[in-house]
Amino acid sequence: MDTELAVVLVSGGMDSCVTTAIAAQECRLALLHVNYGQRTEERELRAFHAIADRFHAGHRLAVSIEHLKMVGDLP
Repeated sequence: MDTELAVVLVSGGMDSCVTTAIAAQECRLALLHVNYGQRTEERELRAFHAIADRFHAGHRLAVSIEHLKMVGDLP
């Protein structure tokens, strides 16, 4: 039987690392990182890839939803 696939949202912080480690114990990994225009994006993206490498994630996807920051700029 195939191992289930866990989709884990990974910002790159400690919580993301721990959650990925727990999921990796029983599942194959698909990691998702979301860029929403945060100032720390470059550092978070590096950490995301480091976590994906460390846990041998079979799938990784980084997406940008920066357009949502416009919501905060509305009058």
